[in-house]
Amino acid sequence: MANFLRLPAVKARVSLSRATIYLKIQNGTFPAPIKISERASAWIDSEIEDWITAQIEKSRCNGAGA
Repeated sequence: MANFLRLPAVKARVSLSRATIYLKIQNGTFPAPIKISERASAWIDSEIEDWITAQIEKSRCNGAGA
């Protein structure tokens, strides 16, 4: 069963601002939200987790990081 995350939870999870999240969505580098009602959108938890994992792997492969 998929869990939904609203924007405040996504921002906290990925440590990015609203503007950065939507810019990355436009660039195709962040999962897009889905409509859960007429006026509400949410992200699928597993897609956000996959994105976080991919960022960690990309960082480790490129030798980047603190």
